[in-house]
Amino acid sequence: QELEKLGLRDDVELHVYEVPVEYQTVQRLIPALWKKHSPQLVVHVGVSGMATTVTLEKCGHNVGYKGLDNCRFCPGSQCCVEGGPECIDSIIDMDTVCKRVSALGLDVAVTISKDAGRYLCDFTYYTSLYQSRGRSAFVHVPPLGKPYSAQQLGRALQAIVEEMLDLLEHSGDKINCQHEH
Repeated sequence: QELEKLGLRDDVELHVYEVPVEYQTVQRLIPALWKKHSPQLVVHVGVSGMATTVTLEKCGHNVGYKGLDNCRFCPGSQCCVEGGPECIDSIIDMDTVCKRVSALGLDVAVTISKDAGRYLCDFTYYTSLYQSRGRSAFVHVPPLGKPYSAQQLGRALQAIVEEMLDLLEHSGDKINCQHEH
């Protein structure tokens, strides 16, 4: 919500959606949003009660979903996409984004992770990565006030998304996505 208030640079059209913590809704909504907007990039943001930093997730995982969602549902197959690859990496170089945003001195610690948790955040991320052939990102943030304010998180997310877009725009043909479906 704070990022929506702040916005991004003028040449970027920002669409913000709240995604329910429901496996079946994610499986319907994420492909529909990709189809509706055909975005250059989708950045998902999720709150993690365990996070103490703003965490850039490198990849999404297909299997291991055993936790019940807000509708008390869990996929019988315990996976996102039957027959899909075990892990899909984002085409965004999260290490570079982390270094660049950390160098801005925003008073927000930014770190990297390779495990978004095998719950709805990871499920959403994998679904989006699969749909987009890697043109997605996921950022975990700590709960408000623990330790960052909404304003601090909003500024950090703004910087993160702008760095991701900058990387995409300046990579041109250098990105060679290997995600075949």
